[in-house]
Amino acid sequence: MPPARESISHRGDDDEVCPVCKSSRYLNPDMRFLINPECYHKMCESCVDRIFSSGPANCPVAGCHRTLRKQKFRTQTFEDIQVEREVDIRREVMQILNRREDEFDSKRAWDDFLEQREEIIANLVHGTDVEKTRKALEQYRTDNVDSIKANENLAKIEATSFQEQQSHEQELARMRRQAVRQEYENERRELLEGREDVLSRLAAGQRGDAAAIAREGRKVLLKKSSARRSEEERIRQKQAALRGSDLKKSGKDQVAAAVDAKGPGLIKGLKKIKTPEPEKPYDPFGGLVPNKRDYYSLRDHYPSSYLDPIRQDTRMQAGGYDLREYYSRTLLEAFAGLGCFIDEEVPKRDASGTLEAPKPSATEGAAVAASSNVPEKTE
Repeated sequence: MPPARESISHRGDDDEVCPVCKSSRYLNPDMRFLINPECYHKMCESCVDRIFSSGPANCPVAGCHRTLRKQKFRTQTFEDIQVEREVDIRREVMQILNRREDEFDSKRAWDDFLEQREEIIANLVHGTDVEKTRKALEQYRTDNVDSIKANENLAKIEATSFQEQQSHEQELARMRRQAVRQEYENERRELLEGREDVLSRLAAGQRGDAAAIAREGRKVLLKKSSARRSEEERIRQKQAALRGSDLKKSGKDQVAAAVDAKGPGLIKGLKKIKTPEPEKPYDPFGGLVPNKRDYYSLRDHYPSSYLDPIRQDTRMQAGGYDLREYYSRTLLEAFAGLGCFIDEEVPKRDASGTLEAPKPSATEGAAVAASSNVPEKTE
C-alpha cells in the first residue's frame, strides 16, 4: 500500500485514541472526546473528570504547559481541529470588531475595515505577531466598551426581529392554507345542501315546476357564495391592516443609539458623531428683544423748547399721553434708512434682471405730437 494511503487509513484510528490514557473508541464505543479552546488537545471525558475535577491543572499532553479548566472543555464540532480553532478565533475577533457599515464615512472605509479584520484573524490563525495583535485587540476592547455593547444589542434585536418575522410568516402561511381548506369545505357543503334542497322540492312539486326550482336553486347558491366570499375578503383586508400596523410598530422599536469611540484607535474612517447641543430656553419673541434698536437707544428725556411745556401740562397727560411714544416714533423714522445702501442694491438689481426698466411717463397725445411734424395753428 502506498504511504499516502497508509496515512489516510490510519489517521482516523489515531483521532479515536485518547492521548492521555490511550483508550480507543474501538474498544469503548460510548467514549466521548472533549477539547479545550486554550490548546485544542483532544482527550476523553474520563480523563477530563479525573485530572481537572479538583481544579485547574496543566494540559497532560506532552510538550503543552497551558493551564486548563474543566468548565471550558466542550465537544468538538468540526472534524478538522484547525477548522475548529479558526472558527473560534473568527468568532472572538468579530465579537470585538463588530462595527457596522453605516458607522463609516464611505464604502472604501468599510472595505478597509473588513480587510483589516481579516488580516487580524489571519495573524491569529497562523501565529504571526500574536502578542502585538492581542494587545491591539484588548486596547480596542477597553476603549470601545460602549460601542461594542451597543452593536451586540442591535445584532440581538435584529436576530430576534428576524425570527419573529419568520414565525409570523409561517403562521400567516398556515392560516392561508387553513382558510383555503375551510373555503373548499364550505363550498362543497353548500353545493350538497343546495342539491338536496332542489331534489326535495322537485320530489314534492309538480312536473312544470322542475325548471323554475332548478333556476331558483342556482340563484340561492350564487347568493350564498358571493356573500361568503365578500365576508372572507373583508376578513383578509382587516388582517392585512393589522399586519401592516404590527410591522410599523416593530420598525419603530428597532432603534439603536450610536456610541462615540474614544479617539481614532485601531479602526479608521468612522463617522464623527456630534453631541447634540443642550436645548435653549423657550423664547416667545423668537430672538427679537423688545425696545432694542441697532443705531440708537431711547432716553427718557430730550430737552426741547416745544415739548417741555407739554411735559409740564397736566391736561395733555391726563388722557394717558406719553412723550416716550413720540420719542420712539420720531427716532425710528429718522434712523429707518441707515441700513439701505442704494449703490449696492442697484447693480445687483440690474444684474439679476428681475425688475423691468421704468418706462417714460408721457401721455398718448404728447407722444403723437412729438412724432408728427405738423405745426400747430396760431390765431
